[in-house]
Amino acid sequence: MAKFVFVTGGVVSGLGKGITAASLGRLLKARGLKVAAQKLDPYINVDPGTMSPYQHGEVFVTEDGAETDLDLGHYERFIDEDLNKYSNLTTGKVYWNVLNKERRGEYLGSTVQIIPHITNEIKEFIYHVARKTDADVVITEVGGTIGDIEGQPFIEAIRQVGLEQGKENVLYIHVTLVPYLLGSSEHKTKPTQHSVKELQGMGIHPDLIVLRTDEPIEDPSVLRKVAMFCNVQPECVIENRTLDTLYACPLMLEEQGFSAAVCRRLGLETPPPELSEWRAMVESIHGLHKSVTVALVGKYVQLHDAYLSVMEALRHAGYALGAEVDIRWIDSETVTEETAEKLLSTADGILVPGGFGGRGIEGMILSARYAREHRIPYLGLCLGMQIAVIEFARHAALLSGANSREFDEASPHRVIDYMPGQNDEIDKGGTLRLGACDCLVQPGTLLEKCYGAARISERHRHRYEFNNEYRETLTKAGLVIGGLSPDGLLVETVELRDHPFYIGVQYHPEFKSRPNRPHPLFLGFVRAAVARKKGR
Repeated sequence: MAKFVFVTGGVVSGLGKGITAASLGRLLKARGLKVAAQKLDPYINVDPGTMSPYQHGEVFVTEDGAETDLDLGHYERFIDEDLNKYSNLTTGKVYWNVLNKERRGEYLGSTVQIIPHITNEIKEFIYHVARKTDADVVITEVGGTIGDIEGQPFIEAIRQVGLEQGKENVLYIHVTLVPYLLGSSEHKTKPTQHSVKELQGMGIHPDLIVLRTDEPIEDPSVLRKVAMFCNVQPECVIENRTLDTLYACPLMLEEQGFSAAVCRRLGLETPPPELSEWRAMVESIHGLHKSVTVALVGKYVQLHDAYLSVMEALRHAGYALGAEVDIRWIDSETVTEETAEKLLSTADGILVPGGFGGRGIEGMILSARYAREHRIPYLGLCLGMQIAVIEFARHAALLSGANSREFDEASPHRVIDYMPGQNDEIDKGGTLRLGACDCLVQPGTLLEKCYGAARISERHRHRYEFNNEYRETLTKAGLVIGGLSPDGLLVETVELRDHPFYIGVQYHPEFKSRPNRPHPLFLGFVRAAVARKKGR
């Protein structure tokens, strides 16, 4: 029988519930346990696929093509297990499923209500993950903050799981804020007390309380006070302070006996966690001896979470090369003929990430051109590959007005166009090319040099693709097609030969990068950036 751990949050949002859940997953896996993780999101969208990145950060895509919350990226990077469509549930998806069942008559004429129908749907989702993965421990993060109206059905559902599975099989962790007041130089526990009281009023008594704080809690009486007023043992109050790297969080929590307390409470007999490799990785992060600057030219740079996996993948590659990657965030709308030199000339590498819509596209095209003509390492991801194709078509193949149908339907040379089966009439949500697809690597290419393999699999999320009508024209002009779909119909990657590093890929390699196993494309890109800086 699986054990269930639920992670909730109180006082304010953005406390790091996802990092806490991911860290626990890493620690339990290091103890030899099989771990599954999932996220329950109270918003009514069916998934985050149609939400603005400014609203919700990046959309993380799983192997099986689910568009999910960005916290699932943390789970994959920390636990190193591929997640799936059963790893993220929203209120919208719950009601969608329940209403469809009602229309099919599956409730036998019952009045459909929050309890039991909505809560049963949530519980079934939680239990399905346990059955499908055969995990020893299922870690479930509940999005939002205790007290939110939209989160109440989820809280009720996890309360019911505790009754159904028994106290010995279910554990509740509450992550809450302990603010530090500079005026009085002290931490305040009252917000935590009120948050726990709110949770208790909903029928859930937390077993562990994780205190989120920017300043170290040096006075042990603070921890004792939380334990007494929140009705938990002192060893079940864990400090989670702000660190200079996310990946040190599991080590910090384990120093306080985090996973030991969880295992003890759930009756799990395991050896101590084997963290030597993880500890060595964190030590190497703290020992980075050089730096490299990457200009990230995007549309949503005001919110860095919009490119969270890209940011982490760059750092992973830097860790392996002993280099701290300094990301220079550049709004693509600010890149013009007049500003390009100032913004891009001192960068050691230029990266254009994914995105949708026509805003800021010309600035991205200028950035790709600058990288090509000035021999600066370039990596284009999804939209970034399409940008590289448009730029090359315009300025190397001399196809005046070349563009993507997405940005200019009247373009005389739509070098990027709809994929087969896609058109303007299709609904926006969940209809892209999504999830893992194979790619055949062409011999003698930069792609082959990076991967060292003839066939790869990567995750996709796009509606437009390279227009095959221009394949011959562009390759004759010097564009190299490095990867194709197995049937040869879809161009997956493009590159340049006489360039230190210039490659665009239609997929999202950032989703598969790990802190102790960087993605080969990011590794090649950052290595080229390091070489450029050294050469300069």
